[in-house]
Amino acid sequence: MLEHHSHPRVRRAAHLGVAQSHVDAALNLMVWMASGDDIKALLPQMLALIDEHFAAGDLRRIRATELARKIEHAELEADAPSAELTPSERAFLAETVSHARRLLRRETLRVRSFVWIVVSVTGALFLAAVFVAIMTFAWKDAVPLCFTPEIRGDYAVVCPSNSAQVGRTPPSAAEISATARSYNYLVIEIVGVVAASIASAATLRRIRGTALPYNVPVVLALLKLPTGALTAPLGLLLMRGGFVPGLSALDSTAQIIAWAIIFGYSQQLFTKFVDSQGQAVLDAVHGPNGMPATASPEARS
Repeated sequence: MLEHHSHPRVRRAAHLGVAQSHVDAALNLMVWMASGDDIKALLPQMLALIDEHFAAGDLRRIRATELARKIEHAELEADAPSAELTPSERAFLAETVSHARRLLRRETLRVRSFVWIVVSVTGALFLAAVFVAIMTFAWKDAVPLCFTPEIRGDYAVVCPSNSAQVGRTPPSAAEISATARSYNYLVIEIVGVVAASIASAATLRRIRGTALPYNVPVVLALLKLPTGALTAPLGLLLMRGGFVPGLSALDSTAQIIAWAIIFGYSQQLFTKFVDSQGQAVLDAVHGPNGMPATASPEARS
């Protein structure tokens, strides 16, 4: 059953794939049973599909072109208004077109596999971001996201949500713990998600979209959100550990938020490779849409 109402929306892509396989089987039967006039009407589409999936020197493509030329020449003769193919020629044409459609379906399934991989990774990163937020709520003293800058001889504890002066001696662990808040990581993750959202919106200008039933651009955009939620606190932890020379101690909460925005946006450095791979997977799906695929048999010779 291919009625629209009988298919759940969450499974529409898989059902469209099954429907396409049924349509392909019906078209193959038409090649076996159709008259010469019907074969001539279907010939441009079949040749386009063959040209898209077989190399120029492939013997199957060459013979398909010869059959097209045979039908075209037969139509020009007065005593043969319709071309008739022999059973062996019909079998060859049906099998060649069927193989081209299988190749197209394999390319489409590769897109589906890529989408599910990205969705799985996005879900895992989302769970990791939630886990970090929950753990820091429960144990705010484990890895406090605070800096201890020295400002004009006085030390301070600066956190994403508040700060405090502690005097002329370096702050102790107890003073850092007293200033830290359990929702510091959550604040930074939210900032990272917002920055990643901006980066995701900025990449939309390079997305060309797709006619396939798999939302590759959407899943690539969603991947950036949990990635930004994780790169923001991780980048600040690197700064807190002195990984970036000269930026080991931020002076205010505003600076912490500003750097969280930068690190949240910087997830683009990692996800751009996934974006490139996604576009490459889409480009690998061939289709009979080019002008050479619809050219006449004489133009192919």
